[in-house]
Amino acid sequence: MSETRELSREAYERLQAELEELTGEGRIEIANKIEAARALGDLSENGDYHAAKDQQGKMEARIRQIQGILLDVTVVEKVSSDGTVVVGSVVGIDFGDGDVERYLVGHIEERMEGVDVLSPESPLGEQLLGKQVGDSASYEVNGNTLTVKVVSVE
Repeated sequence: MSETRELSREAYERLQAELEELTGEGRIEIANKIEAARALGDLSENGDYHAAKDQQGKMEARIRQIQGILLDVTVVEKVSSDGTVVVGSVVGIDFGDGDVERYLVGHIEERMEGVDVLSPESPLGEQLLGKQVGDSASYEVNGNTLTVKVVSVE
């Protein structure tokens, strides 16, 4: 059973471009490296060959990962304008010490300069969804219940 993922338009397009690059030029480049390394002779002691094969394996794993993400994705065009935490929101959270930490609620493939990503499926992310500025959210970690306060929603 696949799970639907929500991605911003930017993350979706970046992943599509990365997949195209890896399945096109990336595969050709790796094949050329492997072929060049094979031409050097004995494969059992050929470091270039083993490095190229290792690189190929990592690239193919990333291709499968991206394909899995894009298999069942919903592109989120806009975040909530009423100040409610939704996937794609940047949330300012006070963990009780007065310092505010900002998180982007979304898939791990989302990227925003200077902001860490918080999965909406995580205990905290799940509790933040639907909250507004001033609301508290309680979540459990290692048997302990922690409470945070939503300070801002962008």
